Amino acid sequence: MTENSTAAARAVALTKLYGSGEATVRALDSVDVEFHRGAFTAIMGPSGSGKSTLMHCLAGLDVASSGRVYLGETDLTGLGDRALTEMRRERIGFVFQAFNLLPVITAQENMLLPMRLAGLRPDPGWMAQVVTQLGLDERLGHRPHELSGGQQQRVAVARALLPRPDVIFADEPTGNLDSHAGAEVLALLRASVREVGQTVVMVTHDPVAASYADRVVLLADGRLAGDIDGPTPDSVIGAMRDLGARAC
Repeated sequence: MTENSTAAARAVALTKLYGSGEATVRALDSVDVEFHRGAFTAIMGPSGSGKSTLMHCLAGLDVASSGRVYLGETDLTGLGDRALTEMRRERIGFVFQAFNLLPVITAQENMLLPMRLAGLRPDPGWMAQVVTQLGLDERLGHRPHELSGGQQQRVAVARALLPRPDVIFADEPTGNLDSHAGAEVLALLRASVREVGQTVVMVTHDPVAASYADRVVLLADGRLAGDIDGPTPDSVIGAMRDLGARAC
């Protein structure tokens, strides 16, 4: 793999083992992959393929057994716990299937909480742009239980966007949403890439969700198993069907 200044995140010979002895599970097996700046990439694969493990290692949420993980040119595998915490807080945004909003504070307070914990303030113009783009102008004073599932996930997307992170990692971000709300959230992630150059890496099992991405990285049995540029639902379904046939 070449050194590439366009890589927002990359893995080099990344291996992740769980357990020991005969019970050892090789979740990732010497994976080499790059995720380009200003692009929307989906990670897909069968259950147990290693897709969530890959994302967690790239985001510094899990530690590699061997190999290297880079955020830009920062080697995460060389960082201690405190440096990793600071890096995640300052350079990475997260959107999860569970919205992870605090129920006792407002939408606006939830959006700003990670920045406040880091002692940072959002740029007022950028915050106004994000809030308007996400259609949350009239919802800032509402608490999570007063919002629909789609609105709660929009708050989570805003929370991820406000610090202008190097990368947003999204783990099944539409998993708890109906198809209409899911499409809205995916369109917003897509727009953040096209309009402001955000980098998004998303784990999904949904071919329609993956079709919003610029590229799909396929995993099977902890190894890279393919790459789709300009994915469509049909091309993703076909690739997943081929992976299933190879596994039989």
